[in-house]
Amino acid sequence: MTAGVTTAGNTGNTIQGRLERVLGEMAGHTVEIHAAGRTDAGVHARAQVASFKLDTALPPAGIRDYCNQYLPGDIAVLSCETADPRFHARLNAKAKRYAYRLWVGETPNVFERRYVTPWPGPLDLAAMRRAAAFLTGTHDFRAFCSNKRYKKSTVRTVYEIGLRQDGDEVRLDFYGNGFLYNMVRILTGTLVEAGMGRRAPEDMPGILESLDRQRAGITMPPQGLILEEVQY
Repeated sequence: MTAGVTTAGNTGNTIQGRLERVLGEMAGHTVEIHAAGRTDAGVHARAQVASFKLDTALPPAGIRDYCNQYLPGDIAVLSCETADPRFHARLNAKAKRYAYRLWVGETPNVFERRYVTPWPGPLDLAAMRRAAAFLTGTHDFRAFCSNKRYKKSTVRTVYEIGLRQDGDEVRLDFYGNGFLYNMVRILTGTLVEAGMGRRAPEDMPGILESLDRQRAGITMPPQGLILEEVQY
């Protein structure tokens, strides 16, 4: 069984724990879910995907409705369907889309303060786009990973990095075949520093080649990051 999940905000318990608890109470047995990816505390997901094995007579729509009845208000199951027994939400994922939202206006965005990161603007989007061009493609992104003990390959392919501004909001969109721990937040921090003139766009290849986390930019706060899509 696989389910599409949307989340907002952050609760005292993990989203995984809440889902497993509700599903376990419904089925009468322990349920372990596997998400397409782990998100840091404070990060949001519009379309997280989770897979699990369940012994129940309820149809997929009934499972969805049961979950939404008992989950807290900041977690919702968008859809639920029967999957191949070998399907794994993380291992079978082919690509993901993330968005990072920055608020550069002088007046705080009080209504979406949990979903945007305030930043003292303005930002030079042209410089950020030039920097992003160097970061697009297949590279070793170890310099953009916060996990110093990561043993597996840190090579990833970033298909596209888009930047646009709508009023006081600057949005960065990342599309790739996978992302390392804190990678999108560090990529964003590095691009923001380029937009502030603190580093040149032409510095990006050297940062990638260094494989040194200290050479890349800051790790941006979590609340501006949203998992938008998981592709299979």
